[in-house]
Amino acid sequence: MVLVEPEIPNNTGNIGRTCVATGCALHLVRPLGFDTSEKACRRAGLDYWPRLRVREHDSWDLFERDVAPPRLWLLTTKTTRSVFDVTLLRGDALVFGKETAGLGPEFLSRYPDRLVSLPMMEGERSLNLATAACTVIYEGIRQLLHRGEIRRNANGRLEVPSTST
Repeated sequence: MVLVEPEIPNNTGNIGRTCVATGCALHLVRPLGFDTSEKACRRAGLDYWPRLRVREHDSWDLFERDVAPPRLWLLTTKTTRSVFDVTLLRGDALVFGKETAGLGPEFLSRYPDRLVSLPMMEGERSLNLATAACTVIYEGIRQLLHRGEIRRNANGRLEVPSTST
């Protein structure tokens, strides 16, 4: 999960909690509209934050250089291709823009074949960032479960099958 210039701490906190619950990493691309120091997270009651695999990056270019995700999927309302029509794979980066503007035109023109959206009713502009991120993460989990790449254990919890030979 990648958030580019997130502005609202509650959205990022909710997405962080979803990432912990689903085993996803969270990448935050600066500038951020809030403080992520240990003191700020403790004051906000984010008791799960220490379990979150979170990294901050000073820019998009540094994120790409340092992480080098195998594939990107950029979520935007400015495409007709649904996230339900693509195959999501382990290691894919799900990229969301800031709450007030989404991903900028430089992203949309740089990755035109990587743009996906969540279907909505005509005339609706967007979903809340945390809601959209959770929906896309769970679509990825649904696909991985369907392909047998992950499974649910006897308690209904997610697990990754061992790959020992």
